[in-house]
Amino acid sequence: MTDIHIADPEMGVTGDDCERILRALPEWFGIEAALQDYVQSTHDLPTILASVDDTVIGFLTLKYHNSFSAEIYVMAIHPDYHRHGIGRKMIRVAEHHLVQDGLEYLQVKTLAESHPDPNYAKTRHFYRGLGFRPIEVFPTLWGEANPCLLMVKVL
Repeated sequence: MTDIHIADPEMGVTGDDCERILRALPEWFGIEAALQDYVQSTHDLPTILASVDDTVIGFLTLKYHNSFSAEIYVMAIHPDYHRHGIGRKMIRVAEHHLVQDGLEYLQVKTLAESHPDPNYAKTRHFYRGLGFRPIEVFPTLWGEANPCLLMVKVL
């Protein structure tokens, strides 16, 4: 059974678990500087953990932008647990938490459709299935080789 909860900031999130998961997903997290930033963010931002038998198998880190919106800053699930509904469960926990905090919108940034990577096509499909809608492409936010798509969901 998968246990999903928001990590207590006082207890600290172990960056080692998150780094282990990110490194198992080089198709999505192959840029070392970005990977290290994501690991650090788990210490500084609210992070939802998914675990099986006390082993962290996934995480989702939220970044609050203002009193109306937050962002899924990073989400990763170990590949052994893909397509088991864990990502959906973590997003539902995040949405519940954000609604309790009075927020109205949840956003996520991913690679735009103009980028040919098939893994990110799966990512966009996943978020669309959860009600996120494409809002705008920022062609140079992450550099010209990585056009950024902003997707938003009403909570």
